[in-house]
Amino acid sequence: MTIGNLMRLLSDGEVHSGEQLGGSLGISRAAVWKQLKKLEAMGVELDAVKGRGYRLVQPLTPLDGARIVAHLPAAARRRLARLFVEDTLPSSNEYVRQRFGQGAGHGEVCFVELQTAGRGRRGRVWTTPWGQSLMLSVGWRFDSGVAALEGLSLAVGVVVSQVLEQHGARPQLKWPNDILLATPDGALAKLAGILVEVTGDAAGPCDVVIGMGMNLSLPPAMREAIGQPVAALADACPDIDRNALAADVVAGLLGMLVNFETHGFGAWQAAWNQRHAYAGQAVDVLVGNARSAAVAGEADAGGNLWVCEDGHDRRLAGGEISVRRRL
Repeated sequence: MTIGNLMRLLSDGEVHSGEQLGGSLGISRAAVWKQLKKLEAMGVELDAVKGRGYRLVQPLTPLDGARIVAHLPAAARRRLARLFVEDTLPSSNEYVRQRFGQGAGHGEVCFVELQTAGRGRRGRVWTTPWGQSLMLSVGWRFDSGVAALEGLSLAVGVVVSQVLEQHGARPQLKWPNDILLATPDGALAKLAGILVEVTGDAAGPCDVVIGMGMNLSLPPAMREAIGQPVAALADACPDIDRNALAADVVAGLLGMLVNFETHGFGAWQAAWNQRHAYAGQAVDVLVGNARSAAVAGEADAGGNLWVCEDGHDRRLAGGEISVRRRL
């Protein structure tokens, strides 16, 4: 019995007795109770209905590999080598990296309902409740060196934003790896993060793993625990089809990847700048413990962000640099 099995039984939002759950899972009612407590500790909100059983406060749609593939257009199916949907993993990026180590990985996509050791840029932890996010990693092998990958994370942001726009959202982009969305109170906050990891020859073939984590819904208690503004797609699109969204993201990313090596970020540069959340605004540039005031400009064809500091233009080239709106 896995947490995933239990979540799929509860996913309809109906009340299920401990006896029913135990019978379906082949465990005792006491064991069911322990698993339900684990779910609550993981941020899943449960409603205990006296004398009847338990239900999810927020019904969810589990990811389904067959439904995702069925929703893909023909071109994306041809580019997709293999699709995995896992209940729990330490990290979907690590899973795809291991696939490369086994001689596979290229054109493979891994979705995961819950990551136990997921991380974002600069080692930050990325945590969401089971089934209430969209977490995936895509593997792609490039023949050119690392220099040909400049701006790749920004192109990913453009593609995902375009998909979200098709579903009715209006995201904005924060250099270099974040997708922002307005929260219910109007504040612009992080919706999704992107992490691109590269291994291989600096001047030759290299394996790339693109990871993305997006909040689809967030319980109020988890928003409060995060301690800073955070957005969820349900804020703008409450009735989104999770599997259809997953398929659209996969199709968009595979379509971009097959062309990126030839065209570079320049093909997505204008689209990124159109969605740039901080264009022309006062920002703080953070490099380690150092902070400087600047005005944000545009991203260039290499994916670098230009800013103006004390009347002088400066190019930010990623790495351990962060840009935040100046309050």
